[in-house]
Amino acid sequence: MKKILAAVLLSFAVSIPALAEVKIEEPWVRATVAQQKATGAFMRITAPQDARLVSAKSPVAGKVEIHEMVLENDVMKMRPVAAVELPAGKPVELKPGGHHVMLLELKRPLSPGDDVPISLVVEGSDGKRETLELAAPVRPLHSTSGGNHGR
Repeated sequence: MKKILAAVLLSFAVSIPALAEVKIEEPWVRATVAQQKATGAFMRITAPQDARLVSAKSPVAGKVEIHEMVLENDVMKMRPVAAVELPAGKPVELKPGGHHVMLLELKRPLSPGDDVPISLVVEGSDGKRETLELAAPVRPLHSTSGGNHGR
């Protein structure tokens, strides 16, 4: 009887999604100049199981979207996407020139040294969603990578 109970408990434990273990590394936001109403947030995301980044929000922005940059007819275009796939165990870079989080309708300028609170919503392959909270440091306008530049 104990072996059956242990097997049932083990099978239940294995089926629980581990979205809480999604890793967010090197988050940052590009600084803005006066009157600028949009900027990007960048980071590396690694999910332990297949998942998708489906939305984001921040109190510094009136609107937040997930965007991609694509080359279309020899012209780089930025457009919103419904989600970014997060394959199990593979780091996904949200970076300038690629997928990124777009902070729109900014409520104030963002200066190097500020921290921007961002909430990311990740959806597991089972459809369950989890919100991840982070504070992304603002880096100078010329920053292009997630390294330690401008800190």
